[in-house]
Amino acid sequence: MAITASDVNKLRQQTGAGMMDCKNALVEANGDFDTAIDILRKKGQKIAAKRGDNEAKEGLVLAQVSEAGNEGVILTLNCETDFVAINESFRAFVQSIVDVALKSLPNSIEELKALKYDDKLTVEEKITEQIGVIGEKLDLSKFARISAARVAAYNHPGNQLATLVGLTSGTDVAEEAGKQVAMQIAAMNPIALNKEGVDQDTISREIEIGKELAIQEGKPAEMAEKIAQGRLNKFFQENTLLSQPFVRDNKLSVEQFLDSTEKGLTVSSFLRFATK
Repeated sequence: MAITASDVNKLRQQTGAGMMDCKNALVEANGDFDTAIDILRKKGQKIAAKRGDNEAKEGLVLAQVSEAGNEGVILTLNCETDFVAINESFRAFVQSIVDVALKSLPNSIEELKALKYDDKLTVEEKITEQIGVIGEKLDLSKFARISAARVAAYNHPGNQLATLVGLTSGTDVAEEAGKQVAMQIAAMNPIALNKEGVDQDTISREIEIGKELAIQEGKPAEMAEKIAQGRLNKFFQENTLLSQPFVRDNKLSVEQFLDSTEKGLTVSSFLRFATK
């Protein structure tokens, strides 16, 4: 049957595939749209298999908060090249997955991939379809969510870095403070909320490094342990969120800034994703 430009455009709008790919799929499907979509999906599966060993180091990170302000999601979709990552249609696709996640609030990346993207495909199947459209390996490599009285998000320009922070109060004042703390997390990359959240391996390593430095500086061995503990406290101050100097006023720690904003306000959890 004759394939019209209108038919080709309709399939292109549905799938995002190129004009010639859509035309060829419709010709092969004898004008049947569902069959044509399946043909394009199979093309994506073939490309995915072919490019399976390729590295997908580029991509985008997006964080977003629900309308109610008490749920937030953050995810990373990787691709192979910066050319694809900076394309607006790729960003729109990442946003569409974020929208699915915010609507259903999955608890894991596996749950997100299994969710319905539309009335025909799951999120995972849609990603495979887009591999056929784009011609590169795509990998939904990270996903997480935060539930709290208030959640704030920060997306760094360029969408290579994003953060989420959960707060213990749901007030508008807390939301504004949360946005500033979300930017702090992006800039200062804390490893934990407080010193209690730092794993024992990291603590042991920092103590050993502190001892070794003290001995190299000529300090007596019996003093090395005490000096190492002092350096460990400084490590906690610089690398745990609530103890870090607040970037907008380094006379205050983040913990002090939050408490001065609203008595008792603090952070319950945070996330920081970056493509590199």
